[in-house]
Amino acid sequence: MPGFRRIAVVAAALAALIVAIACAGLPVYVYPQVDPLRKADAIVVLGGTAYARFDVGLRLAQEGYAGELVISRSTGADDPNMDRYCDGKFDFTVYCFVPDPWSTRGEAEEIQRLTKAQGWKHIIVVTYTPHVSRARYIIEKCFHGQLTMVASPSDSGPKFWTWMYIRQSAGYVRAFLQPGC
Repeated sequence: MPGFRRIAVVAAALAALIVAIACAGLPVYVYPQVDPLRKADAIVVLGGTAYARFDVGLRLAQEGYAGELVISRSTGADDPNMDRYCDGKFDFTVYCFVPDPWSTRGEAEEIQRLTKAQGWKHIIVVTYTPHVSRARYIIEKCFHGQLTMVASPSDSGPKFWTWMYIRQSAGYVRAFLQPGC
């Protein structure tokens, strides 16, 4: 019986730890701070394979929130799904780039380069929901103007959110350990 009690206590403590981690991550990953939309100098869509975010960025540009749409082709320059955004004819400027390094940090460094060249003071950044907080942290290391973060739709379900907690937490650790932009 004492061995069972010890196992039960350890299991309860582990369950409490998992619940605490899940609750702590809710405002960071599940319900991150997003900002009210207003006109900006550019809209930047961070890359990834959840293509819905590119539709959000395109819609914002079509609605006149900025005259420039910048798209990270983090899936590679030869991704045909990206051609409709990068090779399309629009009433606004579209600039597509492959981040180097191939990460949010590489995207933030490109934002910094473009800001110096274009003189941007305010940008709208679109990414998927669990990435919003970490992307804000990384981009603010490189961009010192006004930043409006927009969340595009995300997948859901326990498997997705478990993976996002792990992936985004590991990304935060890496971002904390990388000084500067």
